[in-house]
Amino acid sequence: MRVKVISRSADEFTRERSNDLQRVSRNYDPNLRTQEKAVEYVRALNAAKLDKVFARPFIGAMDGHVDAISCMAKNPSHLKGVFSGSMDGDIRLWDIASRKTVCQYPGHQGAVRGLSVSTDGRILVSCGSDCTVRLWRVPLASGIESDDSSDSSDKTLASYVWKNAFWAVDHQWEGNLFATAGGSQVDIWDHNRSQPVNSFEWGNDTVISVRFNPGEPNVLATSSSDRSIAIHDLRTSSSAIKFQMTTKTNSIAWNPMEPMNFTAANENCNCYSYDARKLPEAKCVHKDHVSAVMDIDYSPTGREFVTGSYDRTVRIFQYNGGHSREIYHTKRMQRVFCVKFSCDASYVISGSDDTNLRLWKAKASEQLGVILPRERKKHEYMEAVKNRYKHLPEVKRILRHRHLPKPIYKAGLLRRTMADAEKRKEDRRRAHSAPGSMPRKSIRKSKIIQVIE
Repeated sequence: MRVKVISRSADEFTRERSNDLQRVSRNYDPNLRTQEKAVEYVRALNAAKLDKVFARPFIGAMDGHVDAISCMAKNPSHLKGVFSGSMDGDIRLWDIASRKTVCQYPGHQGAVRGLSVSTDGRILVSCGSDCTVRLWRVPLASGIESDDSSDSSDKTLASYVWKNAFWAVDHQWEGNLFATAGGSQVDIWDHNRSQPVNSFEWGNDTVISVRFNPGEPNVLATSSSDRSIAIHDLRTSSSAIKFQMTTKTNSIAWNPMEPMNFTAANENCNCYSYDARKLPEAKCVHKDHVSAVMDIDYSPTGREFVTGSYDRTVRIFQYNGGHSREIYHTKRMQRVFCVKFSCDASYVISGSDDTNLRLWKAKASEQLGVILPRERKKHEYMEAVKNRYKHLPEVKRILRHRHLPKPIYKAGLLRRTMADAEKRKEDRRRAHSAPGSMPRKSIRKSKIIQVIE
């Protein structure tokens, strides 16, 4: 006769210390816990509510500029360093941890329009409306951490005067070249040359933004005041492709994890994501702003991006999401001209018309400080439960709800009313036209007027 005996080792169930957790054996058979899904649903509901309770995204403001902040740049070799430039020519290096100015860079006689840092983090490139490009020495990380702001003297490495005012500058992700946008052309500069080594010109309209591709150092994208976006290649010394939209593009950002994709911040309150290999159609249209989108920046993870708008709000979008997952605003914050993700994707920095830089959490309810392993597991479990039940009406309603300032809420209603009226007008016109004379056009294609090879 066969006898089954339950045997267990006492060593496996004996605690070595009094602080250790008791080992618990669980049977995961679903027939034993018929209420498991109902319990998980309640947990998801409570997790969604707790997210709203603990949502405190604003960390602090960095005050020091005396005029509107026009541009910002991150230091790729130092996590805490952020540069900002203002309309009065003042450039500052900030320490995000202490929210204080580390040093200043005086020299520009007009508005600073563009800032960019070299790949090694040692050289800062600035350009402005005073027709000059300046190269500055960046203090080492040890200098930033020591908080020595006494040495705020001029650190100019070089200063180049050119024939027109500049609107933007960007540095190669790998190499010693940087590009400036000024007048109707894009100039390519070397650190050691006082004249541009190459120039691109396509049309007579002003180029207002320029961005190098993170995966291919010799490819860059530009936007112009004639509502066009162009892609240039330094190896062929010629422009590759150009397409024209119905409204102007204020800024461009490449996806660092998918370097063939870029997103354009447009004047018509939307952002458009494109694949550089298939340009006549947008991959995704990102809506929600109620005024012109002024700046855009991707997270280092490539999964989301942040936008700043003329409507005085900062929004965070998923890279493939049509609507924003988060909106940040304060009573004092005015028109947002520049935004940046931090290099660890944990924070967002915004610069606005009211002379302040503001520091926000990328996840509004994220817990700051040291998190214990058990706390981290708890947060991960709650996040997984929310994702599992986010399609259910009650959880979805709580997760989607955002409090909006009354002017923005009313402007959003007005925009939806105008869009509905335009759609009704087009449907009526199509109904009273000859069949096939007015084909339907996708919103992803309707904003592109023409593509020029």
